[in-house]
Amino acid sequence: MRSGGAYYSGCEYDKQQPHFLDSCFLCRKPLGKNSDIYMYRGDTPFCSQECRQEQIEMDEASEKRLKLSSSSSSSKRSSAVRQNKDSTKEYDTKKAVRTGTVAVA
Repeated sequence: MRSGGAYYSGCEYDKQQPHFLDSCFLCRKPLGKNSDIYMYRGDTPFCSQECRQEQIEMDEASEKRLKLSSSSSSSKRSSAVRQNKDSTKEYDTKKAVRTGTVAVA
């Protein structure tokens, strides 16, 4: 009888998962045991500086595209809010509205 730990003899452990350093993330080329491995963002392996640089450029382009889309959607929201405020002013002519500078100490 075993002591000190659990014992499992399931078939799912018979197949080994490929190690993350077995192949290049971009081109899937096998990484040799005695060859250089170029890492990016901590745990992403590449076979060459070229593959690594290509991934960096793709990531930068997608981040730039994401920033542009988020800034354009926020500007659309702010212009919609401005339009809503302008239309509210037209309908609320009976209310007294103060305009001017507010100083907070």
